[in-house]
Amino acid sequence: MPTDQITIRGAREHNLKNVTLSIPRDRLVVFTGLSGSGKSSLAFDTIYAEGQRRYVESLSAYARQFLGQMEKPDVDVIEGLSPAISIDQKGTSKNPRSTVGTVTEVYDYLRLLYARVGHPHCPVCGREVRRQTVEQMADQVEKLPKGTRVMVLGPVVKGRKGEYRSLIDDVRKSGFVRVRVDGILYEIGETIPMDKNKKHDIQVVVDRIVVGPEQRTRLVDSVETAARLGGGSVIIAPVDAKAKDEIQMSQDYACPYDGTSVPEPEPRNFSFNSPHGACPTCTGIGSQLVVDGDLVVPDP
Repeated sequence: MPTDQITIRGAREHNLKNVTLSIPRDRLVVFTGLSGSGKSSLAFDTIYAEGQRRYVESLSAYARQFLGQMEKPDVDVIEGLSPAISIDQKGTSKNPRSTVGTVTEVYDYLRLLYARVGHPHCPVCGREVRRQTVEQMADQVEKLPKGTRVMVLGPVVKGRKGEYRSLIDDVRKSGFVRVRVDGILYEIGETIPMDKNKKHDIQVVVDRIVVGPEQRTRLVDSVETAARLGGGSVIIAPVDAKAKDEIQMSQDYACPYDGTSVPEPEPRNFSFNSPHGACPTCTGIGSQLVVDGDLVVPDP
């Protein structure tokens, strides 16, 4: 039996007169003809009815009790048939929020799929945003070559203006001895030049560690401290590498590179009927009513 077509022999449902034909699979097929010629009888009452009937029969007895059982159509043989979906053109709504997804009810499953297996990305830089535990962060650091010297940094200021004298003093009182300001390392006791009218990045140097299995406990403690200082964000900076080789991680769904926060994926985030997922401009309708100045004042 060819697998690239649906074969129908002896279809006699309603006004069909012993119709035999083959329909190609995985193609867009159109039945056209005069009213009453048997288009719906073939498409809905024969092909769809048999596909749905076979699908329901393949389910368990428990599942079948919740689904309507369709009778076998008046046809000799249908081969190459898969489970079918039917959309009746008379059953659709003129509601502007109705789509193919909502009518077929596949929309809810897609929202659930995106929420559970989707990977959020930063809307600013496009990088994937991941939420990691302290243990997962430590695991990522340990993937670096053994013997790599790294600094564990807790970012306390990201791209904000100010001199931050009191912040540096608080860091010193907490027992830390080094900070990195705009990519330059300073001892806490040094004079750190900062223009209050320029944006600065400040990270506290929590620890300097040589990567290796014997440093696991120390690494976890340092990462946890850095995450606490950085509001969930941690930077791992190899001592002998360039800035582009730094590892930036976060305990939250927040981009560690530019600080943009994204919500945890939920089904409502993918619903245009929910304020959490709808476009703020069109509120999920897909169109917007605006005033046309030329129509209001045709001859200014």
